[in-house]
Amino acid sequence: MNKVKLGFFSFTEITDPRQHRAYNEWHMLDHMPEQFPIPGIAWGERFVSSPACTRARLVADAMVAPAHYMTCYLLTEPVDRTLKDFMDWGAQLRGLGRFFQHRKGHLGGPFLFLKAYAAPRVLISPEAVPYRPKRGVIVHVWDLLDAGAEERVAQWQDRVHFPDLLGLPGVAGIWSFMSRGESPGVFAHANPPGRRISLLYLDEDPLEVFDALARKREEWRRAGRLPYPGREVREIFLGPLLAIAPWRWDWFEEES
Repeated sequence: MNKVKLGFFSFTEITDPRQHRAYNEWHMLDHMPEQFPIPGIAWGERFVSSPACTRARLVADAMVAPAHYMTCYLLTEPVDRTLKDFMDWGAQLRGLGRFFQHRKGHLGGPFLFLKAYAAPRVLISPEAVPYRPKRGVIVHVWDLLDAGAEERVAQWQDRVHFPDLLGLPGVAGIWSFMSRGESPGVFAHANPPGRRISLLYLDEDPLEVFDALARKREEWRRAGRLPYPGREVREIFLGPLLAIAPWRWDWFEEES
């Protein structure tokens, strides 16, 4: 059984294009290290939607399209205490003048962990996949619009779709999450019950893997193996993001 119970997500926009380097320095060297001493924080990682990643997106709803970064923390028991400590520490950092101001959260909050998967070629357990070195992720966010279709869509994703994705070169594993129907007030949009997030962990170039996924997705659509987009599901985001290496934060400098 996976010790992780929740994923806490944050899709973040940097509102001043001149501040990307300062944001990355703050988050990687100050903000994120302060989370790990909190009991119940098992892991944390942040990924960037570089200009090339942003151009490659297949889906980007208005609520999340401006985001430049996605952060994911993995939380263990006791989850309620961990969430409280997590949010309280953010408030403490603000009180100390150590919270980055040129940012806006567009979608995020706690999501219930559903299941972990590993590609057959990967020798580690599915539960260990996020801790394995990676080049980036593919993120898929969607809402289930028809509650009566939940079981059928969930079974299709677990038994058909994810196994297909695990066969793509470069996909090392997948973790899936479902909204708990809540969001802290720092985010612009609350998460409705039934919102899902899937993370595809990649060990090859994310843009190349995503291009292969886009081609495969079209094949699935033509074969009738992809039940959305449609009336039962509304896709919110589907795109690649890059892993972030310390002090290599120059993706947006030409644009600014």
